[in-house]
Amino acid sequence: MVTVLQSVKNVRLETLAASIPFPILFESRRKKLQRFLGLKGLGIEHIWWPILQSILIESIEPGQVVHIAIDRTSWSCINILIVSLIWDKRAWPIYWTILDKKGSSNYQEQTEVLSKALSQLKDYKTIVLGDREFCGVKLGHWLSQQAVDFCLRLKKSTFVEAETDQLVELMNLGLVPGMSLFINEVRVTKQKGFGTFNIACKWQRKYRGFGSDEAWFILTSLSTLSKAIEAYRKRFSREEMFRDFKLGGYNLEGCKVEGERLINLILVMTIAYTSATIKGRTIKRKGIQKYIGRVKEVKRTERRHSSFYIGLHAHNWVRF
Repeated sequence: MVTVLQSVKNVRLETLAASIPFPILFESRRKKLQRFLGLKGLGIEHIWWPILQSILIESIEPGQVVHIAIDRTSWSCINILIVSLIWDKRAWPIYWTILDKKGSSNYQEQTEVLSKALSQLKDYKTIVLGDREFCGVKLGHWLSQQAVDFCLRLKKSTFVEAETDQLVELMNLGLVPGMSLFINEVRVTKQKGFGTFNIACKWQRKYRGFGSDEAWFILTSLSTLSKAIEAYRKRFSREEMFRDFKLGGYNLEGCKVEGERLINLILVMTIAYTSATIKGRTIKRKGIQKYIGRVKEVKRTERRHSSFYIGLHAHNWVRF
């Protein structure tokens, strides 16, 4: 199924069924796919985690720092909470679950998926990255208890204790474009009992029309501004993963499956995605990516094609 997915680049069951070379009726192939995705033997823990561990052993030395991002993505009535490992300007899913509701995740759901993901990274120093949906000091306190570092973006309306018993909103700290600030050991929000945290504040100045429209306020356990900002920036690699999963790659939003079948379909897609990314890196190391896509363009400073793109489109061109 992974091989077929790499060829058709689409996870819609109708598209996959039309491409599977079984000499049976189309409807029979489609139903077989449905039954396959509903198998109890499939699962993230049974299938994906052993593969992930093999990749980690080959790619990352024990004790090194790894970054994981917690995110939520949704479309139509589907709402998925996912934790991903940042790698080579992309991200690999570690664990995901479907929320049986619309809207944001809560503390319990967040700690459940993070616990699952962190169980696979015991040999590494992990930094958890999250956007404003995951900015609760309760989650930061929980991560501290797990001895895990974190960078969680705060809402600008969050209160901090500037001086003893004096609270101020982050938006009123006086940050302007081009300015940075690091606040050590400060109490965050009006809630008590969670201890103190560091806050990294930065408002990126616009350059050639690019830049942030507002400041970053990052709740962190890291000790310096530069470490916190550098770590949090890695979170944007997971945007490339979501693009590859959706319209830029496998068209996940076009599938019609739900529940456990959707979880298993994402499992198949994750294996295909990881395989394509690793294959793309191998092709680049061999210097033969020019056979798959354009390598250089005049006045273009960034690479045109990612390792995933090269690996995905190399299926019919490069043999190993």
